[in-house]
Amino acid sequence: MKILGIACSPRKQGNTVALLEEVLRGSKQEGAETELYSVSDKTIEPCQGCRTCWETGECFIQDDMNGLGNRMIEADGIVFGTPIYFYNMTAQAKAIVDRTIALSRPERNLANKVGSVVAVAGSLGLVDALKDLYFYFITRQMLPANYVAAYGGAEGEVKDLEKCMRACNDLGRQMVQIVAMNFQYPKEIGRSSFAFGTHTR
Repeated sequence: MKILGIACSPRKQGNTVALLEEVLRGSKQEGAETELYSVSDKTIEPCQGCRTCWETGECFIQDDMNGLGNRMIEADGIVFGTPIYFYNMTAQAKAIVDRTIALSRPERNLANKVGSVVAVAGSLGLVDALKDLYFYFITRQMLPANYVAAYGGAEGEVKDLEKCMRACNDLGRQMVQIVAMNFQYPKEIGRSSFAFGTHTR
């Protein structure tokens, strides 16, 4: 079993990474293999909306998302970590979300993986980031675990929040336990990559 933490912060070290490290520590305590992936030194271009991946199953853009996509497929649980910039997730986090449209084929998708979020804000925006990421999990047919939302400013400040760090550790342990339950979405209903709205009949 593997739990992947994705640090969607442009900073290599900071509050987001501190929270993710504690989540992964909790997962490791439950016996899982863990990996922390940081986007801080990576190149992940925005989705071009070309729909090439709908035909080929692969994104035509050759950048670091290719490797991250493989890691996401291999993982049993994925925890997104993001600071709040302008009242929502970072541009890096949104680029990852958008580019995973390429992970939508029956043989290569994110369904039945456990998803969770840790987010850090200086003021407003936590609820919006959580809402958007958990809606993303649902449309991917992932299984939502809990979340941790914290307020922090100075680098490493969240480490002094005892209850927050404990919640992160618990989240990591919870993710492993949910994965172990081996829940599967019913295949007979089918799988859609999209939410339904006014464009459907």
